[in-house]
Amino acid sequence: MSEESQASLQIQRALKPEFLTHTKFEEFNLPAAVLSGLNEAGFTYCTPIQAQTLPVLLTGRDVAGQAQTGTGKTAAFLVTVITRLLAQPEKSNGLPSAIIIAPTRELSRQIYEEAKILARNTGLSMAQVVGGVDYLKQAEILRRGVDIIICTPGRIIDYYKQGIFKTEGIKAQVIDEADRLLDLGFAKDMRYLLRKLPPYEKRQSMLFSATLSYRVMELTYEYMNLPEFIAVTPETVTVEGIEQELYHVGIDKKVSLLLGLLKREDWGRALIFVNTKIGVDRLTHRLKGNGWPAEGITGDLPQRKRFRLMEQFKKGQLKILVATDVASRGIHVEDISHVINYDLPQESENYIHRIGRTARAGKTGRALSLACERYVFHLESIEEWLGNKIPVVWPEDDWYVEDQSGPLAPRRKTRLKSTTRRRTRSVQNKQRDSRRPKQKPRSSHFPGAFFGFGPEPEPPAKTEPSEKSKPPPMEKSGTRGKKASSAPDV
Repeated sequence: MSEESQASLQIQRALKPEFLTHTKFEEFNLPAAVLSGLNEAGFTYCTPIQAQTLPVLLTGRDVAGQAQTGTGKTAAFLVTVITRLLAQPEKSNGLPSAIIIAPTRELSRQIYEEAKILARNTGLSMAQVVGGVDYLKQAEILRRGVDIIICTPGRIIDYYKQGIFKTEGIKAQVIDEADRLLDLGFAKDMRYLLRKLPPYEKRQSMLFSATLSYRVMELTYEYMNLPEFIAVTPETVTVEGIEQELYHVGIDKKVSLLLGLLKREDWGRALIFVNTKIGVDRLTHRLKGNGWPAEGITGDLPQRKRFRLMEQFKKGQLKILVATDVASRGIHVEDISHVINYDLPQESENYIHRIGRTARAGKTGRALSLACERYVFHLESIEEWLGNKIPVVWPEDDWYVEDQSGPLAPRRKTRLKSTTRRRTRSVQNKQRDSRRPKQKPRSSHFPGAFFGFGPEPEPPAKTEPSEKSKPPPMEKSGTRGKKASSAPDV
């Protein structure tokens, strides 16, 4: 072998990151259009989950895969779906041929963007069907006909009930992050949708989940055709390459320590996790008030704004993103240098999900966790899940930076309190009124009477009855008096 050949071979070998396998996509019998899409996406070598699932999936068998986010499972099922549809080019009168179900809008967006790249040269059409987007516009896309639907359960079920989405032509079905779908309360929706699909022997089914829990396994047994179970353990995929640190801090010092860590750390893009939506709002306010470019993303944020913030975060225009666990699903950004658990997660599995947002695609990253007295009780179960202790770092006094932000505007809090107060008064008024004897309504009204405010109603004054309301005079003798006196008691 010549020196030039040896040099080129060394270069090729050097190009394969360590986290990838030696299996290449070109080793599979894939259509040329699929291979060109993989090349355009920069995919040459398979990840472990791809190398293990594709040989099974490409034979048409069902697969239930256990893998964390960032392991390449999206490309695995997209390659399978696209290859299957290209092998069966006939369409069922414009009906969709494949459906991919994801738990959140952000994750469905990520899948949709990757699918567009991989299917660029295939001629297949696809649509993202999620809530928070123009209903009529999406309906029109479905009416025109589409090959692949990438969706969340709620909106697609709505279209099915309206007769806009039909399932007769489905040849491939994918459930991504099945554990999260169940955690978010989509169990009934999933079963409803799966029952409307063609029988499992007439379609290929794929399911991927971070954990194959009992509830997830129930789905596989009910709606899949003897699936093969393939697992890639999180310890060997997600945690590797992530430098973890734990800081014990009082709840009143968390903001100051976070500001100090942001000042000390050499970071490029940071994702900060908070357990509650109101916590996201408060921390985002604190960061902005101290000059840090941060935005918060929660489940109740309008969809357009969520997409806009995600695009800014991907492009590096937004450096700090504060999010809850629900909103974070689908955040697949390659260059997140730091994941910060401002609040320790209350579920151990979510710790893996969170820190797995960094150190993606073979890169390294840092995961910093702040353990305050409110959430430190979850630390033991997290470390049991990891199988090891998280290294503890004790901050010096000069690591704390004084919070320069002003008080948070109380509009949201006040509105909630006001609503609660009105609701409570309404219940109290109904209870009080039920205990009172019925009284004739008063002709005069006082301000606030409708809401239960104002003075207690006065007892009606004793007045002479009007001429019309006066009873007929009783005669001392005569027929009328006798009739009146002999009337029976009612």
